[in-house]
Amino acid sequence: MNNNLPKVAYFCMEYGLDSDFKMYAGGLGILAGDYLKGAKDLNLPLVGIGIKWKQGYGDQVIDKDGKPYDAYKNYVYDFLEDTGVKVTVKIRNIDVVCKVWKTEKFGNNPLYLLDTDIPENSETWITGQLYGWFGEERIAQEMVLGIGGVRALRALEIPVDVYHFNEGHADFAALELIREKMCFGLTFEEAWKSTREEVVFTTHTPIIQGNESHPIEKLEYMGAFNGLTKDQMIRIGGDPFNMTIAGLRLSRKSNAVSDLHAQTANKMWKEVAGRSEIIGITNAIHIPTWVDDRITKAYEENGDIWSAHMEIKKELISFVKERTGITLNLDNLLIGFSRRAAPYKRSDLIFSRPEVIEPYLNEGKIQIVFSGKAHPLDDTGKAIVANLVSMMKKYPKAVVFLENYDMNIGRMLTRGSDIWLNNPIRPLEASGTSGMKAAMNGVLNCSILDGWWPEACIDGINGWQFGDGVSEGEVDDINAHDIDALYDTLLNRVVPTYYENRPKWIEMMKESIKTTKENFGTKRMLEDYYNKLYIK
Repeated sequence: MNNNLPKVAYFCMEYGLDSDFKMYAGGLGILAGDYLKGAKDLNLPLVGIGIKWKQGYGDQVIDKDGKPYDAYKNYVYDFLEDTGVKVTVKIRNIDVVCKVWKTEKFGNNPLYLLDTDIPENSETWITGQLYGWFGEERIAQEMVLGIGGVRALRALEIPVDVYHFNEGHADFAALELIREKMCFGLTFEEAWKSTREEVVFTTHTPIIQGNESHPIEKLEYMGAFNGLTKDQMIRIGGDPFNMTIAGLRLSRKSNAVSDLHAQTANKMWKEVAGRSEIIGITNAIHIPTWVDDRITKAYEENGDIWSAHMEIKKELISFVKERTGITLNLDNLLIGFSRRAAPYKRSDLIFSRPEVIEPYLNEGKIQIVFSGKAHPLDDTGKAIVANLVSMMKKYPKAVVFLENYDMNIGRMLTRGSDIWLNNPIRPLEASGTSGMKAAMNGVLNCSILDGWWPEACIDGINGWQFGDGVSEGEVDDINAHDIDALYDTLLNRVVPTYYENRPKWIEMMKESIKTTKENFGTKRMLEDYYNKLYIK
């Protein structure tokens, strides 16, 4: 291990290390899991701090009426190592004991997970479900992650130079650092200034509503002030207390997760006094986890990349049949689309004008496999899922929805599809690592110029853009503009190339791999974090 590099503690609410290890909800967790795997590959001095979720994010399955519902079960993981360490966090004036587990099972750097579901506690519910059900539960979870996380590092005697908060969920760790310093005689101002020098912050969400905030009185009631006064808390995060604003004020430097997102985030938070600078460090993927060896081998040896792809596509088609009973056509164009069901991601945009797209679907000339979960409390997201299920019933030859999206489904789709479709309202997609996974598997992106894609796209060479990179006006106008662009690119460029110009398609597959495999792998990302964020 390189002892000259800063020692980093990486705080995150979720970690996607393996499909059966239910510690993740979506993209944030997948990134964090890939981060720890990449750190292991590069032998970097970095540990992860998280929470051991008893029930995870839950399963989301479709009922007989085609509507999603959530189910939860308790998980037991016999591979977790008991560190023998327990720390205490005072929540609602009750001493809550947090047991610390550890895992390095998945080719990752050490991940320490805090757990309140132990006999010492009456408050076992805190680490039950990832992201919880109500405000007090979320605050308690974030107190365990932040305050408990710092105390766990101290008890484990792990030296830390940099505390990296991956999203605002970890902000209370900085309050613990401030409290520690004040115990050693520093004033609040001195302690805050000193803490800022140790903390860096990553923001992921360019949607205001997605940036969590809490009533200041509720934080006080829960004990989250952690020795600070109400006025001091308001100076840090405002009233209501905004976790992103607090993260920006508690850190010496911050980052967004793509170049475009950095522009968006700086614009979004420009009025926040005393915030740290926001730079762009584009997300990346752990290549060994997500890229099929057969494609890599065919590419590197200049072999038959099409045959390798078709073998993997056949496996996806078998997977779909096993899950749904639907048999897709191996020779016909297959589009993959898997994302959290949120309105701005516009999962069902392609169905906007049935008179245009329906003939292609009825013939099976275009096939689409969808997957994705809505947040358990998001009725709008669940309505999007229900609509996709209804499309599957309407176009039984061509449309599939795979329920209960997880890492396994993501891996199958990003390896076996022909096209990876992405059509968010620009600039609301912060990064979008699924497109990177697809690209490195030779699956061609067909995407709006949002998130990471503007940095990678060479239109018509390694994939396709649609739209002109402009999103202005009312949502209805943007939707009309973008659906025109989607149909134009898909029907006049993508479909003809697939069916009529196989040599060009294969050349584009190779270019897709060539232009993404280094720039969007975890090695580049981690080097960026060390060089641009961790090293002063």
